[in-house]
Amino acid sequence: MTHPASITMLENHTFDEIRVGDGAHLIRTLKAEDIQLFAAMSGDVNPAHVDPEYANATQFHGVIAHGMWGAALISTVLGTEYPGPGAIYMGQTLRFMLPVHVGDTIDVRVTVTAKDDTNHHVTFDCRCTNQHGADVITGSALILATTEKVRRTRITPMQVRLTDPSLRYRQLLALVEGLPPITVAVVHPCSEEALLGAIEAAEMGLIVPLLVGPEGKIRAVAADAHIDIGEYRIVDAPHSHGAAALAVKMARYGEVKALMKGSLHTDELMAEVVKTVDGLRTERRVSHVFALDIPSYPKPLLISDAAINVEPDLDTKRDIVLNAIDLAHAINIAQPKVAILAAVETVNAKMRSTIDAAALRVMASRGQISGGIVDGPLAFDDAISLQAAIDKGIVSPVAGQADILIAPDLEAANMIVKQLQYLADARAAGVVLGAQVPVILTSRADDANARVASCALALLLVKATAPALQGT
Repeated sequence: MTHPASITMLENHTFDEIRVGDGAHLIRTLKAEDIQLFAAMSGDVNPAHVDPEYANATQFHGVIAHGMWGAALISTVLGTEYPGPGAIYMGQTLRFMLPVHVGDTIDVRVTVTAKDDTNHHVTFDCRCTNQHGADVITGSALILATTEKVRRTRITPMQVRLTDPSLRYRQLLALVEGLPPITVAVVHPCSEEALLGAIEAAEMGLIVPLLVGPEGKIRAVAADAHIDIGEYRIVDAPHSHGAAALAVKMARYGEVKALMKGSLHTDELMAEVVKTVDGLRTERRVSHVFALDIPSYPKPLLISDAAINVEPDLDTKRDIVLNAIDLAHAINIAQPKVAILAAVETVNAKMRSTIDAAALRVMASRGQISGGIVDGPLAFDDAISLQAAIDKGIVSPVAGQADILIAPDLEAANMIVKQLQYLADARAAGVVLGAQVPVILTSRADDANARVASCALALLLVKATAPALQGT
């Protein structure tokens, strides 16, 4: 498409070309994204601009633009239209007359009112009016105009994608709003991170923690970290192994509805969970599911198994799929789309992952896996990018819109999750399913939101398995 020269090029007006009474203008309609972007750029999160609940109760009756958003538009006109490139902004005076709300259309005009031949200063009247013709900003600007002609290619600004990093976290918490907390055995919470995660979830009303471990050590950690645990019960156990065994026993007898990993190793806790005798086994194999919020993906994405099953066989993969579908149902994904991942999207006899994927697809078609739509083998790009699937000619009800990714093995799943966390700003929460109770696995690298979100997942799983739950 060919653009007029006036659009593709920036050309200035020199001091000699500037005339009193001349000027320029632009028209801009305020969008919610403009306010969010200005807040992100400036750090100005005044609730009048970013908190609808607060803003609705003010005299302005809603969110309003930052005043300097309008001032920035004045700068845009002066720097790109009149006088244009080469001009130097020397000073500005402004009066903010009326608020600007989302949807208001602002006409930004600058008009030359005076020229000073001795120093090439030019004074502009600056005026922003809304769609009703009312002034919202008035003032003046002082510009140092250049005597040289400048003509430059107009640079296209970067495209910015705005994301709300807490949106899906808030949506998850909305799912548990009003639910009674579940009693959770927090196993060996003998580090600040482990203890704080449990207490934060308790203060959010998600869990009632039973702190299982060496009482003296737990109290010392709490005292050193200034964490108030006065209202929480401590169940004394001599060491981490004893704490894991005691917590599993409490779950087996119904004293707690879930387990939460503290500062012991995952293998130590899970060894007690999967014991044939005195464990928490069911007919399912246990597996871990990460629930990720990825800014560039339009919905939550579940990935399994990145923590428990190292090289799962076909039967184990079937249970991994079923466990992930159960978690999807618990977070209100009624018919999750499950992508069985491999390096390619065709069956290759030399690649076990493709054969397992094809077998899982057939198992789903014949009712051995239910509750979701299963397809594979699918490469990672096919699973999450509809365009990639179209380009490759893949016809699939899952491709490009997966809710669940099932990796070939633990290494692949773990690398996918960590790449998404560190390269795509993904936020992750995780839980182990397939045992008699959910097991909340937290990491030292988890922030407060991740810990709370993992507890929320466990609460939703308990609700899903006991819809009539009325208490702990």
